[in-house]
Amino acid sequence: MLTPQDDLPGHQTPGTFAQAGHGDPRFTERWWYTAHPLDGRPLILDVGFGYYPNRGVMDAFAGVTVGRTQFNFRASRRLGANPLELAVGPLRLDIAQGQRLHRLALRDNASGIAFELDFEASFPAAQEKQSRRERDGAVEEDLARVAQFGRWRGWLQVNGERHAVEPASWWGQRDRSWGIRSEMRTDWAAPPMQTHKKFFWTWSMFQTPSMGASIFLKEREPGQPYYLSGAEFQRLPDGSVRHREVASVAHELQWADDPLGQTIAAGEFTLGFADGGSRLIRVEALPARYYLKGGLYGGWGGWNHGDDKGAYAEAHDAWNLDDPLTRERARTLGDHVVRVSVDGETGIGISEYGVAAGYPKYPLPQKHPAL
Repeated sequence: MLTPQDDLPGHQTPGTFAQAGHGDPRFTERWWYTAHPLDGRPLILDVGFGYYPNRGVMDAFAGVTVGRTQFNFRASRRLGANPLELAVGPLRLDIAQGQRLHRLALRDNASGIAFELDFEASFPAAQEKQSRRERDGAVEEDLARVAQFGRWRGWLQVNGERHAVEPASWWGQRDRSWGIRSEMRTDWAAPPMQTHKKFFWTWSMFQTPSMGASIFLKEREPGQPYYLSGAEFQRLPDGSVRHREVASVAHELQWADDPLGQTIAAGEFTLGFADGGSRLIRVEALPARYYLKGGLYGGWGGWNHGDDKGAYAEAHDAWNLDDPLTRERARTLGDHVVRVSVDGETGIGISEYGVAAGYPKYPLPQKHPAL
């Protein structure tokens, strides 16, 4: 099928833009953002877009956790003859300058969330190592991802309260991924649900005024990663930025005695670099956390990423995060805001994490699902 996109440069195959790669329906392009105040207030915004050219679908979400309430907005549309526009209903994304300035807006809607925000990069973007996995001879995942730190400017309104957002006081991060993405099926309303055993994982982004470090770690035995990718950017006194790739990660985490799910309390990450240097990063968990089920990660209420919901569909809800049933269904996967301490500097960041039953370290949280 021809679309207006085919008049633009950038084709990678003899096919049209309506088909990505070899037509695998799992092919996904995704954009993800978080924003949170530097002072550690219990507040975090998450925004994401998913583009599924081989399914003819684009979906998007925006969510805000304030205190112990999580507000969610979700929407989906068919691409039709308009695949170029990064917009789903009232939620849109404009790439004003690639890897420098992105604009996000959510117009008035029934969720109680609205915003006009600019993401301004504070460090260069870092490309993660390719994530490629096969199972029984079939490709399960073949994904490229980019991560970047930034500052936010604009305004955010949630539940009738408006927040001024300035770069000095609102920090955040984004990622961008594309390729064959493994499917996550952890929705109580669409069984069977996936189960996971014997692994620890974390995808974390930490920043201070002069440093930003991102890590993606998966391991079945402590200190023996089967996937590790990470990068550090450090702003030097002369204004230049040094970039180092992470070669090893050691972690010591303390877990909160949370009866409703997996929750870290504090911890240390020691990053080792190929040049022989290292970096100790201490983190303290803050109250703000956005559970990514609100954005359909793994599915929610029978709706999963890339599902064709018709020409346009929209949903919203508000979750009480102290409610046991809500937390059981929200599971573990989430963006948890952490205070960061590195070499006398303090900053902020987010950590995603999970421990599956049978991993020999961190037994306390394993009574709850890892994802």
